[in-house]
Amino acid sequence: MDSKTLKTYLLILLGLCSLSSAWSQVNLELQINNSEGQPIEGAEVYLNPAVESTQTNAQGVATFQDLQPDTYQVYVFALDFEILETTIDLTQDASLSYSLEPLGEALSEVIITAQRERVLALRQLRPVEGTAIYSGKKSEVILLDNVTANLATANARQIYSRIVGLNIYENNDAGLQLNIGGRGLNPNRTSNFNTRQNGYDISADVLGYPESYYSPPPEAVQEIQIVRGAASLQYGTQFGGLVNFKMREPVKDKPIALVSRQTLGAYNLFTSFNSVSGTVGKFSYYSYFNYKSGEDFRPNSDFESYNAFGLLRYKPSERTTITAEFSYLNYLAQQAGGLTDSQFQEDPTFSNRTRNYFKVDWKLYSLKWEQAIAQRSQFSLNLFALDASRKSVGFRENRVSQVDDLESPRELIVGNFRNWGAEARFLSRYDAFGQEQTFLIGGKYYQSNNAERQGPGTNGLDADFNFADDQFPNYARQSDFDLPNLNVALFAEHILKLNERLSITPGARFEYIKTEIDGSFERINFDLAGNPILQETVPDMRSVDRSFVLLGLGASYKSSPALEFYGNISQNYRSVTFSDIRITNPSLTIDPDISDESGFTADIGVRGHIKNNFSFDAGFFFLSYQDRLGLVLRAVSDIQQEQFRGNIGDAITYGFEGFGEYNLVPALGLSPDYRLSVFANVALTQSEYTRSELNNVVGNQVEFVPDVNLKTGLSLGYKNFLASLQYTYLSEQFTDATNSRADLDSQSGIVGEIPSYDILDFSARYRFKSWLQLEAGINNVLDNSYFVRRATGYPGPGIIPSQPRTWYAGLEFRF
Repeated sequence: MDSKTLKTYLLILLGLCSLSSAWSQVNLELQINNSEGQPIEGAEVYLNPAVESTQTNAQGVATFQDLQPDTYQVYVFALDFEILETTIDLTQDASLSYSLEPLGEALSEVIITAQRERVLALRQLRPVEGTAIYSGKKSEVILLDNVTANLATANARQIYSRIVGLNIYENNDAGLQLNIGGRGLNPNRTSNFNTRQNGYDISADVLGYPESYYSPPPEAVQEIQIVRGAASLQYGTQFGGLVNFKMREPVKDKPIALVSRQTLGAYNLFTSFNSVSGTVGKFSYYSYFNYKSGEDFRPNSDFESYNAFGLLRYKPSERTTITAEFSYLNYLAQQAGGLTDSQFQEDPTFSNRTRNYFKVDWKLYSLKWEQAIAQRSQFSLNLFALDASRKSVGFRENRVSQVDDLESPRELIVGNFRNWGAEARFLSRYDAFGQEQTFLIGGKYYQSNNAERQGPGTNGLDADFNFADDQFPNYARQSDFDLPNLNVALFAEHILKLNERLSITPGARFEYIKTEIDGSFERINFDLAGNPILQETVPDMRSVDRSFVLLGLGASYKSSPALEFYGNISQNYRSVTFSDIRITNPSLTIDPDISDESGFTADIGVRGHIKNNFSFDAGFFFLSYQDRLGLVLRAVSDIQQEQFRGNIGDAITYGFEGFGEYNLVPALGLSPDYRLSVFANVALTQSEYTRSELNNVVGNQVEFVPDVNLKTGLSLGYKNFLASLQYTYLSEQFTDATNSRADLDSQSGIVGEIPSYDILDFSARYRFKSWLQLEAGINNVLDNSYFVRRATGYPGPGIIPSQPRTWYAGLEFRF
């Protein structure tokens, strides 16, 4: 199947999308009065599953337009009045009236905010949102306004505390990169999730290099949407699923609104976040600039980052929306390198790497057209592109304890990423079996043209990313490759409602993938004196294309509006990348014949809430991998071993994941001035390699799988003060398929387990006025010494120590 044919198929799909007319939309008008029948102006009205909130006008009227038919919970918050909570079944246009009961005492805006946060805490995605289907899937949404955490450093341990089972790498770089995994998936740069921003891809290359070097600052994010492995049908083939950063919306009721956040912290941390937004007629906008600088607790570890974003939206009519976005990130970080086990135990602040640097330049573009067609359809088309690079230069040797020879060249790796894509979605509703059914079809075209070069860098101490070929012509690790990739996907899902409570969601995804490599690498042999005796340029040109279909099935049973049983099973797939093969890593030997991974993910669980005082989500999962890629420690000779990366074999991972949060204020009879709640999430996981052709693998545990992954915490507040205390515990986990143990005499630090660790974090905020807020906190309150990563490449190799006790304090201004 050639490129021209694939483009033709895509155009046909888009044509079919434009012919239909589907999704039904309804309007809702709510009249909010006091007990004497007088209208209440400025009351906040929310619908859950979460819809954008609105406020009542001078006549006490709140209006929601173009809603999807569903069962909604209505929440109304107003100063000096009791919270109104009710449920409505919205199937057609409706106009309803409610009265609020007065309180015995006046409440501040902060208390109203605290009440709203308790009601609208961690939520699930609705069965249908926009042109996407989530019915029957395990989904979680983090509402950033409801998080009391260290946002300035994007502390993932706190921000993702209510997401069950996530395994997190810590880079100590103020959140410049997000590193999350789970269920045995490597957390490195979130490469096992399809990572998106406002629905479009933001990683380097979805197929050829699925690592995410960019993630937006949490201050600019409205919510983080996470869908586990069953997202493969709509969002790609990844085992992890989807992570989507939904950016903040433009302010609707004024032409300009400003937010400025300035934060100081330990180790010379300084962050500055400044945003502006507004609406003028049919145009609205949102933009921010974020600056970060600081150091880690180890020497040779300073960083500086510049991040900007702009969104411009135009609504020529109520049914048409056009949105353009641009994101920019540029940062430079010095890297202190890794440690051996003995070095970590002796002094985790030690560094013997003085000239290792890492630089990222990221530019993202997006243009989205959303169109509601007639009464029962919605169409979206998202065009997106990436122009980016990542560069690393430094001394990276397998013997981590080896002192850097300052006269020798540094290793320089430069990757350039140029890609673009288009994704079209069409959602349709129709009536059958006495119920409204929902059907989704879509297609994606994705083309990338990556280039990676590895060779000698300078022998200087500065952040010089120029190749020094003339100065070091006999450098052994040299390669230069173009890595174009092509992907065309067609997907479809259907919510089949059998009755008011039960629905099933079958789905399918067709994938065509073509990966190519075109370039060469240097092969140099040396004599015992280190002189080159053979030097040749070896060309490598390959092309691999494959096509396949992934299937999935979900089910949802709502015994009541507050309780849902769900289950799903979906096939997954991960294509191997040629960049894995052709970048020479002194810490690893890579199998040149590695091939793609396949398998499936299954979830079954129950979620809901009880009187909005207790919310929960509990269930079991099962992952099956075939030809899983991983690491083993294998013998090269009687006295030498090496780390080997390839297709290790088949493996399974399974376990229980549970989350619960309980609001203690009503139970203790406290006044609305107080806030007190507790939460806990726990993942109890088991794993096993079931087949392998390698020795000492079958029966071993899968890498990155702690048996126990626990996060629990307490949120408390009084009037304008809010605080949170969080405890995190992860049990021991292995880093290779042979389940190797650490050796204090080893000079690498790459081989071995990650010991169990626990951390305590504290954050607080106090709002003085509506325009001024103070934030402060302490991370790793108990000052534990621990690590969560044994890096095989940058920023190591070796153990990357996590930060000791740190502090932060900041001010937020709103105008």
